Amino acid sequence: MTIDHSPVLATAPTPLTLDRLVELTATTAEEVRRGLHEIRFDAENRWSVRLRGDAYADVWLISWTPDQSTALHDHAGSLGALTVVSGSLTERYWAAGLHERPLSGGGGAAFPLGHVHDVVNLTAAPAVTVHAYSPPLTAMSYYRVDGTGALTRTHSILTHEPEPGTVVLDDVPTRDGAQRPAPAAGGAR
Repeated sequence: MTIDHSPVLATAPTPLTLDRLVELTATTAEEVRRGLHEIRFDAENRWSVRLRGDAYADVWLISWTPDQSTALHDHAGSLGALTVVSGSLTERYWAAGLHERPLSGGGGAAFPLGHVHDVVNLTAAPAVTVHAYSPPLTAMSYYRVDGTGALTRTHSILTHEPEPGTVVLDDVPTRDGAQRPAPAAGGAR
């Protein structure tokens, strides 16, 4: 697996490291590939479900249909990582200018504090990713690149979801179709 670690501050108020988050998303991505977690696709909104959550980390499964993207954002005080289960995405990230890199099946990225990025599906095929945040998300800030090429924050929101403003399942589907309650924020799994 190819994981890119951006060269910025990688510590946060959590005992988990970026390497541990990368390992967590890779392990969970393998579970998804084995069919242990149901995947859904929504042509209008990215679909997401929290697979695990405790006081230290949340793990999310997210699907992307063609042309779906996030806006430029950060994860406030959380470290993050993602592994691409299937398909291909493009990450646009800020590093003294806006840069772009491909994220393909089996690969991924780690997000230290201060990492500002946008992820988009530019292909004709859907993509699936696993994300982990530690500590669990509590806020996100959104950005734009202004006319001078500078990064400008537009707004911040409080959230416990990686997909604010989109529908998140209240129940986590299992492979056999049964429903189990989604973990409570900060609850052990």
